[in-house]
Amino acid sequence: METSINMLDDRTDHATKKMLANVVAKKRKFDGLKGRHQLSIMVFLLVATIYFLYIFNSVIEPHAYSMYEIFSVYVASSINLYGLAATAGLFGLMNLLKNKKEKAEAEFHALRCEIIDKSKDLWKKEDEWKNRHLVFEMMKDLYDINLYHENK
Repeated sequence: METSINMLDDRTDHATKKMLANVVAKKRKFDGLKGRHQLSIMVFLLVATIYFLYIFNSVIEPHAYSMYEIFSVYVASSINLYGLAATAGLFGLMNLLKNKKEKAEAEFHALRCEIIDKSKDLWKKEDEWKNRHLVFEMMKDLYDINLYHENK
């Protein structure tokens, strides 16, 4: 569990600390997948651009006089198959990471909303309720998790 969450002393009970630690873990998972997805987009765009420039310069431009010749030259070289497979594979990876990112975001958002909905139950005592804003501010400052409102 996070040290800053452990240091919350009397403001929260152990179950609430576990919930806060879980929402931090979900946030980190989401942020990691978001970064990997952004990287996959950039790599895909780079590889696709290089591949299509290669095809244009080595196949299309020299043999533009005949569509049959373009097709024959394209199929004759095995590097074109590898380039197409790499581009298609990166496109698939990009979509896979997008789906994982969206799933992780949904899990994170659901857990965050659950904490917001249950805040009256989690901070039952009067002094805990008055000090819950300290917990919310700590979560916002350290982990960039907004527990004040359900909207993103």
